[in-house]
Amino acid sequence: MKSMTKRMSALLSLLCVAMMAMAQIHEPIQCETSWKMVGDDVAELRITAKIEAGWHVYSTELEDGPTAAVLEVETLDGARLEGKLTFEGKEIAKYDEMFGMDVRYFENEVTFVQRFIIEKENSKVQGYFQYGACNDENCLPPTNVEFSYTASPIVKAQTPVKETPAAPVVKPTPKPAAKPAPVVEKAAEPAAEISENSESPESSESSEIETEPTPQPTSPFGALWEPVIEELGQPKGTADTANQSLWAIFLLGLAGGLVALVTPCVWPIIPMTVSFFLKRSGDKKKGRRDAYIYGISIVVIYVLLGLLVTLIFGASALNALSTAAIPNLFFFLLLVVFAMSFMGAFELTLPEKWTTAVDGKAEKTGGLLGIFLMAFTLTLVSFSCTGPIIGFLLVEVSTTGNILAPTIGMLGFSIALALPFTLFAIFPAWLKAAPKSGGWMNTVKVVLAFVELAFALKFLSVADLAYGWHILDRETFLALWIALATLLGAYLMKWIQFPHDDDDDRKVAVPRFMLGLISFAFAIYMVPGLWGAPCKAISAFSPPMSTQDFNLYEQELHPQSMDYDQGMALARQQGKPVMLDFSGYGCVNCREMEQSVLADEKVIDLISNDYVLISLYVDDKTPLSEPIRLTENGKDVVLRTIGDKWSYLQRTKFGANAQPFYVLLDGEGHPLTTSRSYDEDIDAYVKFLEEGLAEYARR
Repeated sequence: MKSMTKRMSALLSLLCVAMMAMAQIHEPIQCETSWKMVGDDVAELRITAKIEAGWHVYSTELEDGPTAAVLEVETLDGARLEGKLTFEGKEIAKYDEMFGMDVRYFENEVTFVQRFIIEKENSKVQGYFQYGACNDENCLPPTNVEFSYTASPIVKAQTPVKETPAAPVVKPTPKPAAKPAPVVEKAAEPAAEISENSESPESSESSEIETEPTPQPTSPFGALWEPVIEELGQPKGTADTANQSLWAIFLLGLAGGLVALVTPCVWPIIPMTVSFFLKRSGDKKKGRRDAYIYGISIVVIYVLLGLLVTLIFGASALNALSTAAIPNLFFFLLLVVFAMSFMGAFELTLPEKWTTAVDGKAEKTGGLLGIFLMAFTLTLVSFSCTGPIIGFLLVEVSTTGNILAPTIGMLGFSIALALPFTLFAIFPAWLKAAPKSGGWMNTVKVVLAFVELAFALKFLSVADLAYGWHILDRETFLALWIALATLLGAYLMKWIQFPHDDDDDRKVAVPRFMLGLISFAFAIYMVPGLWGAPCKAISAFSPPMSTQDFNLYEQELHPQSMDYDQGMALARQQGKPVMLDFSGYGCVNCREMEQSVLADEKVIDLISNDYVLISLYVDDKTPLSEPIRLTENGKDVVLRTIGDKWSYLQRTKFGANAQPFYVLLDGEGHPLTTSRSYDEDIDAYVKFLEEGLAEYARR
């Protein structure tokens, strides 16, 4: 009975480990290889990659950037390469700020094609195809797809064989439509055979009379590589990022709706509309019910607008908007036009016949449809004020790449816009206490114009980086933001005025004065950034530090080791815990974490003084002294490079394969706390480091 209980316990333990590993291992790319003869002596190798939504696979011939697609041929017996690796699929090109170069990649599906000339019977072709993949939060290590095929030339008995004169085999060919990738031809190398799950007969027999749960399988690389997946648990950071961003989008929409409320096109309409519903019938309950329906109709209209944006652009298009040059240039011009409208240069209005037609239909139609048409009339009448706000909101949230962003943003906007109509219908007495219409509403519009100009520069920056104009490098961007913040402060202090402002009253109200003070303080805060100060409050909007011509800020974090075993020995020697940083040269989000989180002074101080930092790059191409063959989850795996080795370590020991990935260990390789992934919350990262130190001290 005890033996059965222990076996069940061991099985449950292994099941938990497997489930946790599955939760962290990402397999968003599914590859299939095929081989066929396409001519008498021509064979074609095709590798088709099916790509999960939100992920992309990088294209061919990308130098000094992300992991490019490449074919490595290890054995060519009786065959030779014909041309280079090409692809079939829609290639997307964009400028990447982190790499400072144009990158090309594929979404949804792509097929890579390599042709071979078969020169004799039973010719053998063996090797592997390698690719890199990323999404908005993580990158996978370089992934190998193994292939091995034999082929023979097709002999046609009825066709006389013509002898060709001795001539060069390779002839100049027109450049293919698809850009070729490099094919590295390598001789076959001996491989060390290691089986990860192999056990001796003695150990198998002893497990039958074991009095404790069966231990984890021993790693072929030693005790420091043994799995700790069950101890580690789920990583923090990435799992909550999506929900947090949607809440941020909702709050941004809510703020936009509140601003739209106090504009000259909306605020004066509120008391008139509420009074209409309460007085048009003697039944106050019915009037309130109509006001509720009116508010709900506003929400429905704007949410439908958000859904329409998603349907028009689609999920993949919204994801590409954040970095595509031409859309960002269009957004820049659009926001400048909106800002000029709010400043009084002109007024944006919809055709008057639209408003008249909908208003007339609302008067003729009764019931719920009539109330809905009244709400639609409000959206048309108030467009000159709400249009720039809605446009700014949709532009900002659409470039997050989240398919739900436009709908969530419009939900927040419409709730804020509809809420007063409902509240004033429930509490009519509040209308008397509400601020009266006046010049202050124009002030709201002008302030919003300055905000839209500032954000317009953000979109121009993306286009500037994409085309390499270098007209909006970091110091230029900061100089313009400093100028805008200063001018906004001057406007709030009434030192400057715009066409629709009142000239009579020169007194500055206290709230207006405080806002002006904040604007001046913000301008002063950005001034040190002209000399390289990080200005972290605006780091998400400004161009990367690499575009700064003059930089006095040199504080950086450097790893103490780039080898796992050596770094662990160093930690034991110094009596310090280890911070393990799984990264990649081609990992965009790793660079973002380095610039936003790992560049923080407190983070640098904690890691430099209290930890041994080991950085492991999973796309390090340095070859091992000899390839290592292992069995992993029933599959044969070949480790050829240093990066392969670190990727194997991350998968088997920690049950994860996405970067960035951070884990804190003691000197024996056991985790001190839950791991972390991509998350730019500096306070949470500091807490993560402090928790690791506290646990290390306790042990």
